[in-house]
Amino acid sequence: MTTAETLAPPAAPGSPPRWAPIVAVALATFTVVSSEMMPVGLLTPISKTLAVSDGVTGLSLTITGILAAVLSPFVPALIGLRDRKGVLIAFLLLLSLANALTALAPNYPVLAVSRVLLGLAMGIVWGITAGLGPRLADGPRIALATTLIFSGVSIASVLGVPLGTYLAALLGWRSAFWTLALLGAVSAAVLARTLPALPVHERGRLDGIADALRNRGVAAGLAVTALVVLGHFTGYTYVRPVLELDAGLSSGAIAACLLVYGLAGVAGNFTLGPLAGRHPKTAVTTALAGVALAAALLPFLTGSLAAVLLALVVWGASYGGVSISTQTWVRTADPARIEASAALWAGVFNAGIALGSLAGGLVIDRAGNRAVLLSAGLVTAVGLLLAAVSRPRGGRLT
Repeated sequence: MTTAETLAPPAAPGSPPRWAPIVAVALATFTVVSSEMMPVGLLTPISKTLAVSDGVTGLSLTITGILAAVLSPFVPALIGLRDRKGVLIAFLLLLSLANALTALAPNYPVLAVSRVLLGLAMGIVWGITAGLGPRLADGPRIALATTLIFSGVSIASVLGVPLGTYLAALLGWRSAFWTLALLGAVSAAVLARTLPALPVHERGRLDGIADALRNRGVAAGLAVTALVVLGHFTGYTYVRPVLELDAGLSSGAIAACLLVYGLAGVAGNFTLGPLAGRHPKTAVTTALAGVALAAALLPFLTGSLAAVLLALVVWGASYGGVSISTQTWVRTADPARIEASAALWAGVFNAGIALGSLAGGLVIDRAGNRAVLLSAGLVTAVGLLLAAVSRPRGGRLT
């Protein structure tokens, strides 16, 4: 079983936090999320180039999400006693290769292969980085370290997808993936330079997953995570067609809207992150309420650019706090199994991305843009209800 005690000790209490490696890990999460999410901002041009529907192109997120979801929970057992630093660097380089293959893809099958490679890299990187906060900072600073690590997720929405969308408008969508390939190599180099060795002292075992799941708080946190991520990606994966067709926005205006969404996401991460450290349930319910409300209202606001921007601000600020708040919920529920529960959380999170993009593709191809956003709001609302009646510290299941 992988427990906190089997890992190398975190920073000593009272010692200065290791900010350089924390920022390096944040760059890694930024690179991973930008790579995963880039098709959201480029859905229409990719579809046209490869001669497939928006729904089929959206499956490129499903491919990566499924693989990452299947792989992440088993990361501690799969990588055994290998130093986590070396593993992170190796799989960031694989991520870079996957993005280069995406940029070269002449058809959808090649794109699918590239996304398979990306999913493998994501599964390992997410499975390790999700639990690194407690290893790089001491007790009082764990919440801030974790917030900074997960800021890479929010900043990816600010700089990754919108800048990729702008770059694609100027040089074509392939240029965005070439840029991500370069960024993956740079991220690996930064980790090699700044990250300390991250050894483990005992091999992880598969029964660590079952042990973590027997904790009621962990189980509830994973279920809430699954529902909000499923709901979010049911709608957000297809937000470009909504903005383009229903709101009638140009490519430049869509990129600007996604930038506003991303800026709000960073604000949400740094607002809800510290709150999650003190009151994880409050942070989670606040985040889910905002996502559900914005997704449900956006279909009725497409007649006004100001209203669209308002909905995206609420959506971005709320979803910006989802990663840090749900991961903190799970860590709070079972602090003795940081790596095992974090790997489980990463797997559930990526499963939500995969199933959400798949469900959204089915809905949008059959029922249209308004239905996909309403479905997103409904699923997230179910997650909100579950969070409201649950709590992080729930004891053990019998």
